[in-house]
Amino acid sequence: MAKIFVTRKIPGSFLEKLKTNGNSVVISEDDRPLTASELLERSKGVDAIITLLSDKIDGDVADAIGPQLKIVSNYAVGFDNIDVKALTDRGIPITNTPSTEVNEAVAEHTWALISALARRVVESDEFVRQEGYFEGRGGYKGWEPGLFLGVNLIGKTLGIVGLGRIGTMVARRAQGYNMQVIYNKHTRDLECEEKMGVKYCEFDTLLAESDVVTLHVPLTEETRHMINEDAFSKMKKGSFLINTARGPVVNELDLVDALKSGHLSGAALDVFDNEPNISPKLIAMPNVILTPHIASATKEARDKMGEQAVSAVLEVLSGKKPENLVNPEVWEKRRR
Repeated sequence: MAKIFVTRKIPGSFLEKLKTNGNSVVISEDDRPLTASELLERSKGVDAIITLLSDKIDGDVADAIGPQLKIVSNYAVGFDNIDVKALTDRGIPITNTPSTEVNEAVAEHTWALISALARRVVESDEFVRQEGYFEGRGGYKGWEPGLFLGVNLIGKTLGIVGLGRIGTMVARRAQGYNMQVIYNKHTRDLECEEKMGVKYCEFDTLLAESDVVTLHVPLTEETRHMINEDAFSKMKKGSFLINTARGPVVNELDLVDALKSGHLSGAALDVFDNEPNISPKLIAMPNVILTPHIASATKEARDKMGEQAVSAVLEVLSGKKPENLVNPEVWEKRRR
């Protein structure tokens, strides 16, 4: 019988499967991220832990949990919250939850944000709902030819920074808008270029030519604040920025300046530089759309994530190599 701790309730019924073979399972009842001290107190002595991006797991935390810890299963695609090297050195496997379902959800949310920015959907909705001159009719008093003018997407240029699985799905959807698609990544994707007609270009060229720039890169030391004052100065005047990747890829203070100057027409962010804290200046801007890290929040994606996180725990505890192993080099020297 193994002891398993889940740091937060997750959608779906997959957590019930953890009780297989009489395992002792504790699920945090707090509908919020645990504090560092709470995490240590509740996870001490467990054999497996299912974590979220809000849970910071480093070597000290792993040592405090104890030498019996055999797996950290991260209920997320990213694992910025985990010190991979420290856990690998300690023989602890780490898993995550990437899937087609998650990728499709993020790609769809990206397009929801692009469309909402281009057609000023959020501003218009707030306008209709506000208290207006006519009681019960909000701010909308009738059709006006110049009211909330947006832009057409058809024929515009979409710049994708990071043409991985999600970036490719975003590019595929751009075909329906008849958009020119350009991209930048470390290694050119010749197959995607041939099949979808996307065009590779240097980063600065992408910034200069794109009407919409959308980010789909992981958070690394190289990508941290890669979208900064210098990058904004190179972007096409009147363009839009979309970020459904990682918050710290964008320097939010520089973004505020680019928006205030009018160089950028708008931005849509699902992730933030210092999440969950968001710059009050961004919140106050009408041409900014902010969503609370929900790009992967579909029933299909969450179900798949729950299935993967639970399966990884049960597989490792039974001696089987899990599917999504972040640190595969640890497997032969893992804790047993």
